[in-house]
Formats: sequence, structure tokens, C-alpha cells
Amino acid sequence: MFCAKNYSRCWGYKGERLWSSLKSSRCQCPTHSHTYSQAPGFPPSGKTTDYAFEMAVSNIRYGAGVTKEVGMDLQNMGAKNVCLMTDKNLSQLPPVQMVMDSLVKNGINFKVYNNVRVEPTDRSFMEAIEFVKKRAFDAYVAVGGGSTMDTCKAANLYASSPHSDFLDYVNAPIGKGKPVSVPLKPLIAVPTTSGTGSETTGVAIFDYEPLKVKTGIASRAIKPTLGLIDPLHTLHMPDRVVANSGFDVLCHALESYTALPYHMRSPCPSNPITRPAYQGSNPISDIWAVHALRIVAKYLKRAVRNPDDLEARSNMHLASAFAGIGFGNAGVHLCHGMSYPISGLVKTYKAKDYNVDHPLVPHGLSVVLTSPAVFTFTAQMSPERHLETAEILGADTRTARIPDAGPILADTLRKFLFDLDVDDGLAAIGYSKADIPALVKGTLPQVNIAHAALPLMTSNPKPRQLPRPSHQTPDPLGAGAEAGPHPRHHHHNGPQEVVSGDGLHFEWAEIAS
Repeated sequence: MFCAKNYSRCWGYKGERLWSSLKSSRCQCPTHSHTYSQAPGFPPSGKTTDYAFEMAVSNIRYGAGVTKEVGMDLQNMGAKNVCLMTDKNLSQLPPVQMVMDSLVKNGINFKVYNNVRVEPTDRSFMEAIEFVKKRAFDAYVAVGGGSTMDTCKAANLYASSPHSDFLDYVNAPIGKGKPVSVPLKPLIAVPTTSGTGSETTGVAIFDYEPLKVKTGIASRAIKPTLGLIDPLHTLHMPDRVVANSGFDVLCHALESYTALPYHMRSPCPSNPITRPAYQGSNPISDIWAVHALRIVAKYLKRAVRNPDDLEARSNMHLASAFAGIGFGNAGVHLCHGMSYPISGLVKTYKAKDYNVDHPLVPHGLSVVLTSPAVFTFTAQMSPERHLETAEILGADTRTARIPDAGPILADTLRKFLFDLDVDDGLAAIGYSKADIPALVKGTLPQVNIAHAALPLMTSNPKPRQLPRPSHQTPDPLGAGAEAGPHPRHHHHNGPQEVVSGDGLHFEWAEIAS
């Protein structure tokens, strides 16, 4: 199992005061653990936390075969010169052919860019940017998974702002994080995987190679104009792609639902243009996150096990968009923040069913490896929500105690992941104890994501060891670890260690700084 240690010991006295303040402001009733009624309607003078949230989402069109309408959409937009962006593998598959057929049928002039890198880098982003800058495109179509859609968002942005430096719009602290104020061209996203939800969001993620960390661009301005969600495209996905994509949906839903409430996020923006895309959990995002989680619980295993189960794969395609609407406005936290160095520092691991020419830890896998430990830790701030999500995923919570919410959700996740044959911890994807300092270093720049987890503000001067799962609940992230006390019978302040498949115990310390 993957865990973290002493997230917050460096916060000291200031952290203790923040923690006391946050606890005292929380509604204690099980139904309203994230009460939003406490947020004032208007910002009082000197207010330091936000008082409002904003929902931004692409237009979405869903239906089997809806891809054939893309040519008509571009015609309706008056597009004359279109960039069709995809990757080399997909360029030979039916989804791209269906798009091209529609463009030809409707007389749309287009050029294909098929050099998108799966898990893009700053270099691959810049190659796509250079391609589009030379051709004066007036619209874009992205056909593929999150890598393609994110690359196309970045290309559209920098072609529309040709004199900007690449780091101008990249999230701080790696980039300058400037607000996007230039108008962009229309972008139609045609997702072919069921994971990222990128067709709904204003986020583009990439590996920043100079620092070997993941970062991104986050702005409502870069979200697609339209997302065409065609479940027929999911039928070509191999089972491990379905599983890893589904893990991303799972964590999007869980993290956005358990994120810092929007009215507890600081600072309060002085201008709405500076209100971040990731604002914190809110009443609207919550609806989408919970609904996505229910679909994952019902359909992900079916979608992985049977490639011809159109009902299951169609529903997972929708769940990806639903979770995207949720996290695209609420945000994610520790699973994603800690995942970025896991995928960014990959050595030789190549995931099954991914036809790539470079080492690759799929994004969804890198995210879900941390989930049992993360939610054991974060449960202390919103235990009712953690119990609610555990119940959705199949746990019997009728006699559960509030202090056991984190371990209950962690156990439920372990069983769910075990059933889907998840890789067995960090060792299984090529890491050893010697890599921990680099993983820590790669996590530190994710401060904007990590701070969406309330427990980061706690003080934990005497951390206790996190118990391993009982022999009744196999641990897919720590096979071979001896049975220990059942975690439901213990309440702990924070996760402590990584138990890998070879029995190594890793400490991932100093996540917060």
C-alpha cells in the first residue's frame, strides 16, 4: 500500500491554529459535513477566504455515432481551416476516420497533426504549438484521450497568444500562472477514452522535463467549445486502458467531493478573473462527483471485463464527463498531486496494452496507487463524506464509527482495486526506496493541488503507524505484507508508509512545505 508521512509537521503552531479554526467551523451533522450555508452571500471587508464559486463547462453532446456531426458543427461555426489533432496510434483507428469522413463530407479543409505524445511533455506541447502557429487555423478538433485534448488546448492557447513565453500560462510555482485574456479559436473535443474528462475542463497537464515534474495550465478560457461524447469509440479500448482510465474517474470523483470547500479557500480573489479553476468542493460539483462515483461502482468492472458490453462502456464514458464537470470546478488534491512524480520519473515501466515507444505509467494508475493511504489521511476533516463514498463503493457502513471513516474507505478501495488487478505498488512499476527523495521533490511543486486537502493544514507531531489490511481484505498495493490489525478498529492521524510488493516500507515525508 502506498502511504505518506508527516504531511503537516512543518506547519507548527500556525498549523495548529488553522486546524482548530477549521474544526470549529465545520458542521457536525452527518448530512452536512461540508455545509455551504456558512459562506456569506457577500464578501465582508477584509475577508480572506472566498465567498463564491463559478461553474464553467464545455457544451456536451452525447450519443452513439454523434461524431458524424462534427463536420456540420465546424460548418456552422464558419471554419475554413481546421487542425485535426490526434496521436499516431489513433490516426489509424475508426474514431479518426469517422471524423475525417465527416469533415470531407461537409467540405471542411483540414490538416492532421498526429504527433501527440501519450503523457505529453513541455517539448511535445511546443512541437504542436509550432505546427499550428505556422498555419493560421481557425478551429481545432482533438480526437483521443486526455493527452490529445490537453495538447490541443495548449496549441490553441499559444497560437492565439503568439508572443507569450511558454511559462507565462503554466501554473505557479513552475510558471507564472498568468490569467488568459486573449480570445481562443473554437475547439471540438472527441474523447476516445473514459478517464480524463478533459472534454469538459479548462486544464492541460504535461511533464515539465527540466524539473522532471508534472504541471499544467488551468484556465476556463482553454476549455473546449464542444465535447462530442460518442460511446462507440470506447469499444476499441483494451482492458487495461479501460481500467486505468476508470481509476482516473474514480479519483476525480473522490478527490473533488472531499476537497476543501470553496468558502474555506484562500485568498479571496480581488477580481473574478483570478478566481482559480480549482475552487474547492461546492454544491454543484458535488452532484456530478457523487453521480460519477455511483456509475464507476456499478459499471467499471463490467467495462474492463467485457469489451462488448456497450452499456457498461457507454456509462463509463458518461462518468468520465460527469467527474470532469465536478473536478474541473472543484479541483483534485493529494492523489493527483502525489501522482505526478510517479508518472513523471518513470524509468523503464511500460504499461500493458499501451502501444508507445517510451516508458509509461498511465495517469490513472499513478493516481490510484496512493488512494487508500490518502483517504485514510483526509478522512479526519470530512469523515461523513468518506463513509458516504465507501458505501457507494460497496462498504457496509451501518455500524461504522465516524473515527473509522478513513480506514473503511481505504479497505473498500483496496478490495475494489484488487478485483481489477491493479499493479502491486511502487516496486511493481520500478521504484525503490532510493527514489523517495526525488518523489518528494516532484510532489512539492503541486502545492496548489495539495492545498485542496484540508488535513495538510494539521499538525501531527507524533504520527502513528498505519496498520496494514487484515487477511480478510487482500491489499492489491502491498501483496505479501503480513496480516495486521484491521484498520477499522484504529483511528490514525495520517498515513505513514508505503508497503510495496517486495515488502519494502517507504517513507514519503515532507509533502507539505
